Amino acid sequence: MTTYEERGVSAEKPDVKRAISGISSNLFPGAFCWVVGDVFTGNPGKVLISHADGAGTKASVAYLQYKETGDPSVFRGIAQDSLAMNIDDMATIGCFGPYLFSNTIGRNAMLVDGDVIRAVIDGYQNQCDLLDAHGIHLEICGGETADMGDVVRTIVVDSTLSAMMNRDDVIDASRIAPDQAIVGIASYGQATYETRPNSGVGSNGFTALRHDLLHRTYREKYPETFAPEIRDKAYAGRHLLSDTPAGLGMTVGEALLSPTRFYAPILARVIKACRRAISGIIHNTGGGQTKCLNFGQGIHYVKDELIPLPPLFELVRAETKLPLKQLARTFNLGTRMEIVCDAAAVDTIIAVAREFGVHAQRVGHTERSRHKRELTIRLGAETEHFAVET
Repeated sequence: MTTYEERGVSAEKPDVKRAISGISSNLFPGAFCWVVGDVFTGNPGKVLISHADGAGTKASVAYLQYKETGDPSVFRGIAQDSLAMNIDDMATIGCFGPYLFSNTIGRNAMLVDGDVIRAVIDGYQNQCDLLDAHGIHLEICGGETADMGDVVRTIVVDSTLSAMMNRDDVIDASRIAPDQAIVGIASYGQATYETRPNSGVGSNGFTALRHDLLHRTYREKYPETFAPEIRDKAYAGRHLLSDTPAGLGMTVGEALLSPTRFYAPILARVIKACRRAISGIIHNTGGGQTKCLNFGQGIHYVKDELIPLPPLFELVRAETKLPLKQLARTFNLGTRMEIVCDAAAVDTIIAVAREFGVHAQRVGHTERSRHKRELTIRLGAETEHFAVET
């Protein structure tokens, strides 16, 4: 069993948190996104949000699929990954645009050609059109494609979004309180605005996913897809991208490259229906199911009724034998969005998600804690506890 850290990745990123600890411009330090004042017009009732994220090392899986099949269209989904990671982060605070959008692509031009770049750009445009149909508008402001073969091994796909919103409408997760419900919204299945079933994978944990599931064949064929420092830990799994393990319902490649679901259309409707009952929305990205440990004060999150694991994460659990502690801090486990709210709002949230063809359920509750924050999570017969003291 190889841990995330042994492959050079940290789910909690403590060094990054220390590096930014002295920056104090955030008006809502307990919110999910960084929020600053309206520096353009000075309107005290408005705030600005600018956010950056990307598809991460999921782009390396797309590169493998592209090299194996010669089909660059797999990178359209990578564009969706990059965009969804930004939009859904911003949606957690109640920000639904209009957005200014730009993208950054770093590539090794010796290995990644213009067809791939075209596919990424087409993917961005397709997703902008989809979101626009749901009342979420993005204004594309160009971007940068940099040939950086000395730095980037294959390709990096990142994007940045900026928007303005009313200060009073910001959802500040520091207001999460004891005795509230936690509603989870599934990341798998097929939403009404998706063209095919989603594995629920999202865009996090891919340094673990690809190396724990994919066969050493890829280690020999594509050494450019991993850091040489982890060569003996790279691609240590049993599967080819074309494999279809029992119960998965799609190939391993299709499951890993399943585009990150947009939650913004669902959240926009949820917030309109029950804004006053919502104290915080948590996007389970880096840190997986333990992401909640970054929000609230004196809160014990109890997740004892998780949404059942989708087949992909059942496969990961069976293949890796990782304990719940490692699984929870690395993956969303099929629930990438959580809403902390008054109990009276639970049925409304579930009903809204159902209108979009997405499963949601009450996955737990909050309690008062003697710690700064703590989490108890149960999956099957396993229970794990996490605590943050400072």
